[in-house]
Amino acid sequence: MTPILSKQRDGGDLWSWIDHQLAHPKGVAGRLLGHIMVPLNRAPNERAVAALAPQAGEAILEVGFGPGQALGSILAAAPGCRLHGIDRSAEMVDQARRRNMRAGGTMDLRVGSLFDLPWPDASFDKILAVNVAYFFDQEGVAARELHRVLRPGGRLVLYVTDSDTMKRWRLAGPETHRLYGEADLEAMLAAAGFAPENIRLTPVALPLKMRGWMATAERSRMPTVMTTDPAEPKASASW
Repeated sequence: MTPILSKQRDGGDLWSWIDHQLAHPKGVAGRLLGHIMVPLNRAPNERAVAALAPQAGEAILEVGFGPGQALGSILAAAPGCRLHGIDRSAEMVDQARRRNMRAGGTMDLRVGSLFDLPWPDASFDKILAVNVAYFFDQEGVAARELHRVLRPGGRLVLYVTDSDTMKRWRLAGPETHRLYGEADLEAMLAAAGFAPENIRLTPVALPLKMRGWMATAERSRMPTVMTTDPAEPKASASW
């Protein structure tokens, strides 16, 4: 995703370069980073897919899917679902397709931006976003886009590592990463359009004393909102 700030972080070019690769994996280094992401993200992905509870027949979207580990888990749990995904990195799209060639089912994976999702309003029953909200814009466009394409009563599951944990790392500098504590995450989801009573945050304890947050947010049920098929052309967004 587009870096949030352009200021170079103190500490040398190497860490800034790694930060930007995390935000937008490119080339050989980006492909290598994708393979490294798999074991690092295994636990958050497993917990997030369990919270998503995918079902056969549902239209499901994963944003910022990286090397595609969670995509395969979704297909395994709900082989009859209609699975879609979008990632900024062409290398990650290619890697995710290769990783899931034998997973069964069909996937529509696209290179694109979270700030202008290529699907009509109310297209998806469920949306998954693991370790990607760091690259949302401060103005809230990306978060509102997730709310827009989610159907009334639909579920968003979003995981981030807590800001206190990430501040201990030399990675994840402010020029590329937006950090979240509990209140920050809840405020971001509420500003996107999710009613506070429909937002639930669960602390996640990970190895090496790392801490994260699993957010589950449901879009309010509004009978006047017409659901659409993700295969239909996108209409103008209505936030």
